[in-house]
Amino acid sequence: MTTKELIADVAAAADLTQKETARLLDTTLEVLTEELLGGKSVQLRNFGQFEVKERKERVSVHPRTGERIVIPEKRQMSFKQHSVLKENLREA
Repeated sequence: MTTKELIADVAAAADLTQKETARLLDTTLEVLTEELLGGKSVQLRNFGQFEVKERKERVSVHPRTGERIVIPEKRQMSFKQHSVLKENLREA
C-alpha cells in the first residue's frame, strides 16, 4: 500500500477529504518522529510500540577477505507488535 492509497482509504472510512487526511497523516508522522528522536517510545493501543534502541559498537568480519571491521554504534527504531495485532495476523 502506498501513502496515496492509505490516504484514500482513511479518507473514505473517516468521511474526510483526502486533503484533510493527508495533512492529518503528515502531522501524525511529524509528532511520532519528534517523540522517537527525543528518546521516547510511542505506544498505539492494540497495534504496537515504536521505540529507539541504541546498538553498541561491534566488530564484524568481512566474509570474503576475513578482514575485521568495526561497525560503529547507532540508534535504530524498533517495533513490537501488540498481542491483538499478532493474533489478528495469525488468523488472517
